[in-house]
Amino acid sequence: MRIAILGAGSLGTIIGAMISKVGYSVDLVDVNQANVDELNQNGATVTGFLDTNIPVTAKHPNDLDETYDVVFLLTKQVFTENALSSMLPFLHEESAVCTLQNGVPEEYVAAIVGEYRTVGGAVGFGATWHGPGVSELTTELETMRKYAFDVGELNGEQTSRINKIKKILDSVGNCEISTNIQEVKWTKLLMNTTFSGMSAALGCTFGDVLNNSDAMICLANIADETIKVAHSHHLRLVTMQGKDFEFLELGSQNDIPEKLAFYHEVWDPHANLKASMLQDLENKKPTEINYINGHVVKKGKESGTPTSFNELVCRLVQDAEEKKNVPDFNTNIAEFRKLSRSMKTYSAET
Repeated sequence: MRIAILGAGSLGTIIGAMISKVGYSVDLVDVNQANVDELNQNGATVTGFLDTNIPVTAKHPNDLDETYDVVFLLTKQVFTENALSSMLPFLHEESAVCTLQNGVPEEYVAAIVGEYRTVGGAVGFGATWHGPGVSELTTELETMRKYAFDVGELNGEQTSRINKIKKILDSVGNCEISTNIQEVKWTKLLMNTTFSGMSAALGCTFGDVLNNSDAMICLANIADETIKVAHSHHLRLVTMQGKDFEFLELGSQNDIPEKLAFYHEVWDPHANLKASMLQDLENKKPTEINYINGHVVKKGKESGTPTSFNELVCRLVQDAEEKKNVPDFNTNIAEFRKLSRSMKTYSAET
């Protein structure tokens, strides 16, 4: 079986290396030639909660010369079209493209490679890319091993190929097969709209968000908007990492204090993580904000569901992207505080 990791960045480096380690034939495909060269010459170096170096094979898209049975898509969504277009000549009729990207990209991916070839997936751990060949695992190893992936056919069927994909990904950590992968993806989307969105908008780590009462009030509203938009499109969030994410919906602002322990239980192990969108801002690269919080805003407009907090996240990140700077925590938390007061949300001072 021939496997490609399309996008050897923070997650792709770790996933590709660990799959390679157990003996699968894997190519880490990346447009960054310096990254490709480093991976080939010195292997994949993983730091953080996992300290190892694993020999891998890496290729630039221009150097591909054979077809792949399974492609794990790990590029940022802003590069999806270019990445998949370069891969099309190297897919056969039975190839599977498993989306392990942030957001809900399956419909877009299916439009490029075909619905039959498209498999949905979600990653349950985080990483930070430190340069060619080096990626830091920022989620505790035990958490990664327990909740590494969810995958599923778009129609919910239990197929032989989804079992093969599960077996491959089990090399990294536990992979669950879902019969409702879109609901899983929306649950993961909530994880991204909340902590990834706030990390990018405030220029800080997840732990900095967890430890700030104003940030957490706004984050609770981002989660609530995401859940209500999902409901408006006849989707419900699922239990993930042993937690029922439907619990985070707010009946009123007075519900926020009782939700805070949930956030700490789920995200404290990820406290050191810095959103990939913030890393993009630091490196003056385009972010995925339009595919994360922006997706909630788009779907909210379709159903007439308010998304004021997600809209503010989008505006602040887009502003930083345009100015090519990193958001200032104190300046932007004041923007969130202002929105909270205008919306008459719960206040930590009351």
